[in-house]
Order: sequence, then C-alpha cells, then structure tokens
Amino acid sequence: MNGNGQSSSLPKTADVVILGAGVMGASIAFHLAKRKAGKIVVLDKDHVGSGGSGRSSALIRMHYSFPPEVQLALISLKMFQNWQEVVGSPGDFRKTGFVRIVHPHEIERLKLNVEMQRELGATVELIDQKELAKLEPAWKVDDVELAAYEPESGYGDGAGVANDFLQVARELGVEYFSRTQVLELKSQSGRIGGIVTDRGAIAAPIVIAATGPWTRPLLRSAEYDLPIECEYHQVAILRNALDMKGGGCACIDSVTATYFRSDAHDKFMVGDFYGKRPADPDNFPQRASDDSLEEIIERACRRVPKLEGAEVMRGVTGVYDMTPDSRPLLGEVPGVIGLYVCAGFSGMGFKISPAIGLVMSELLLDGSGKTVDISAFRPSRFAENSSIKAEYEYVDD
Repeated sequence: MNGNGQSSSLPKTADVVILGAGVMGASIAFHLAKRKAGKIVVLDKDHVGSGGSGRSSALIRMHYSFPPEVQLALISLKMFQNWQEVVGSPGDFRKTGFVRIVHPHEIERLKLNVEMQRELGATVELIDQKELAKLEPAWKVDDVELAAYEPESGYGDGAGVANDFLQVARELGVEYFSRTQVLELKSQSGRIGGIVTDRGAIAAPIVIAATGPWTRPLLRSAEYDLPIECEYHQVAILRNALDMKGGGCACIDSVTATYFRSDAHDKFMVGDFYGKRPADPDNFPQRASDDSLEEIIERACRRVPKLEGAEVMRGVTGVYDMTPDSRPLLGEVPGVIGLYVCAGFSGMGFKISPAIGLVMSELLLDGSGKTVDISAFRPSRFAENSSIKAEYEYVDD
C-alpha cells in the first residue's frame, strides 16, 4: 500500500474496470461489489469526487418529465433518506422541500407531469399562489399561478456521496487507483480487451467509462464518437442578508431561468439554467466572473428580493457533459462488446446516481436494467433517430 491507502501497482487483469471515481463510477463499484461481481478496479485521473461530483449543486428532486428519470430519482431518494442503512455512514442529505416553477403557458404540462410523478409514487402536490406565499413568505410569487411542491426533497453533497460509495466498495474488495491516467482503450475484433494507463495496462473483458466530460475523447480511442459537448457553468454562493431566514425550499424556476437553494443555515446558492459552449474540462476558469454572477443573482432577486442585500462569498465553476437531448448515455457502446458508457448527464447526474449504479450493475450482470428500464438511454439512440422526447416536456428541459 502507498500513502493514500491504495495498492501501489496496477493489477495485470480484472473482471471489470471502472473509469472515473465520481458519484457514477463509485456507485457502480458499490453495487457491483455488493453482488460479488469479481475483481473490480476503479481508476481516476485525479482523485475521488474531484470532477463534476465535487462541484455539484447537489439538488435532490423528483420533478422530471420523462418517467424513467422519475423512477431513478425515487429509488435514489430512498437511498439518500436511508444512507446509514445503505452505506453505513450518516450521509449529508438535507430535507428542505423543493418547488418547481414553470413558464405560465406550461401550467397544463406541469399538471400532467405531477400526475405522472404521483402515479409512479412521488410525494408531490400542486400548490397555488396563496399556498406558495405561505410556504415561502420571502419569495415574490405574484406571477405564479401553480407550482409543484415536493416536501421530501432537498439537497446533498456530491463529493461525500462518491467517497461513501467508494469506501464501502473498497471494504468489499474493490481496488482503487487515483492519479492514474487512461491513455487508450484496447479493443480487438469488436470486443474490449482492456486499457492502457500511464502506470501500465490492465486486461479486462468489461470496461465502464463513467468519465463525464472526458468521455468523448476517451471513446475515440475505441473508434467510437459520442455526441457529448462540454458546457461551462457558474454558481454563486451568497451569505444570507441579515433579514433572511435560513433554510427554505430548493427551487427550479423557469421564469427567472435560475435554480437556488439554501446552503446550510446561513448561506444561499444560485445557479443558471444556461452555460457556455464549447468548454475544456481540463482548462476552464476556476474563478467565476463577477459580471456573470451579478447577472444570475439579479435574475434570482426577481423571485427572492432579499438576495439584493446578500453578500457574494464566492463562485463555483464546473463543466456539464451535455447530450443532444440533455439526457444520459447508459449502456454498451455499439460495435464494442464489453465497453459500457455512463455519461452525458447534462447537469442532473448527482440526484439519480445511487439508482444509476444499481441499474448499471443489473445491465452488466443481468443483461438489462431490471429495477428501471434504461433502454431509452442507450448510446446508439442518436444514430437511430430515437432521441428522448418526453410527452409533456418543458421548453427548458
């Protein structure tokens, strides 16, 4: 063992190699290890949770317009709520409640989506302007006829979730190597054979790329091009104004094109719907621009006027791995048996990561997602002209 508690030399062979130790890679490792899926190796070019997971705004909500996403979110919520029983550590799920506000012309869609979510088992209700004003007296809601309210939802901690999953996986025998750069995926005759890294090669019949915005260049070495584009995003962390109460509901608000939530009892986080493309995941601004943060906060102030008196503490920046339909790519890469992809989460991965590990483990061991049918997310869908479009999708979904 070396100083950071990992084996010092790479094994020559493995049954499964997982690339990426963020919430996805760690969740997959946890679920595979639980099912004793053989010799599992996890590699990360940096360290656990150091990519998008550690920069995640970490909202936990059930509100989606595509039913399989609701199902994945519901399974994940149960795991977040019972973290101690599931992974053996306290976890950091904060139940604050969650509100979804849509454009006024999309109220009918909101109603239909809430009906679908309730049918699938989500705890969600429609609340009118009066009820919303009572729930959040500090919000300006005169333009909101109806909103969706989830009392059980809230937020978590991306890096913490990745760490917790990986820790249990390692206790169950998974080997983990940080600061290990994958140079090439080795495939032959339409089958994956393993990987080459800067510390040696590993032969393996199954390789899973849970590598977020780094996935597209990586898969090019297996001669497969995925339609993932990188998008740069900025989030503002503010210290509450003196007359602001701490806590309160998290919110996704189409009218202001912002999402926001409390951060502990004394801070507030505000993010933007839209980012900038192209972005380089290895070279993007680590400091948010003051002008951009000001503009995002200004929009959020229309909903939460007291933010005008809040002090900007810092900005958080990060890169989303976006797909053409803003939904993930889950499954085997066409034409390369044994090579799987779990990427393209388009900024919504954290909240469904516990369930993603479960369904990816089922895909590998049982041949398909048993708990949730994930076939719609297959990587080949764009080539097949089958991109996902939900029945009652919002304009900014």
